[in-house]
Amino acid sequence: MQPMLSKAIVKYIQSLAHKKVRDEDGVFMAEGTKVVEELLISGKFNCNMICALPGWFSMHQNILINFSKEDLLEITEFELQKISLLQTPSNVVAVFYKKDDEDVILKDNISLMLDGLQDPGNMGTIIRTADWFGIKNIICSKECVDCYNPKVVQATMGSLARVNIIYADIENFIAENKDVNIYATSLSGKNIFSEKIKEGIILIGNEGKGVSENLLSLADFQISIPKIGEAESLNAGVATGIILAQLTSGN
Repeated sequence: MQPMLSKAIVKYIQSLAHKKVRDEDGVFMAEGTKVVEELLISGKFNCNMICALPGWFSMHQNILINFSKEDLLEITEFELQKISLLQTPSNVVAVFYKKDDEDVILKDNISLMLDGLQDPGNMGTIIRTADWFGIKNIICSKECVDCYNPKVVQATMGSLARVNIIYADIENFIAENKDVNIYATSLSGKNIFSEKIKEGIILIGNEGKGVSENLLSLADFQISIPKIGEAESLNAGVATGIILAQLTSGN
């Protein structure tokens, strides 16, 4: 194992907080034992390097047998503080290569579509929630936050490896898949608890503005979660969880 981090490596890992660098190099960073373990075990992402405290390496030798020593960097607590983006750093930071886009299979499936989602925490929560309910595809508008943003990766807790996420021009995507029903979330939509949806795309809007008017006009149906209290709106991640729980419950 390499005994210490060079200034160049520290600078490079820090630079992965920026989308431009991630896009140029086709990589992203992940932090924490749970997230790094999940991504390594999945086999979906090739790993570029792992920087970790000595104890982490000794506990994970079984999943590191195919790594060259040059890719495993043993670091100190001080060095971890330098490269971590977390307020309380965990014991491992890894750099992975992004995976290639997978085919989106819409037939006989419930998929998600996100319109301009901006908050990394919401994006990560939705990816993790989709994984929990067995949703395989999320189609994101190009205005959505990057799914490889470090805060998104952290919030997914490894679900990034099991959900196919693509970025597309949403209007073109809908036009190219006219045989699939689009269910847009809207305050004026039909009660989700009275709907039986076995196939289609659930369209979730921006945190503040909801689904844009042009996409609402392209949707086949509008659905809503009935309001009982006085709150003005629901968090996008929470709303997605409620909808998916209803659609996958078998009721």
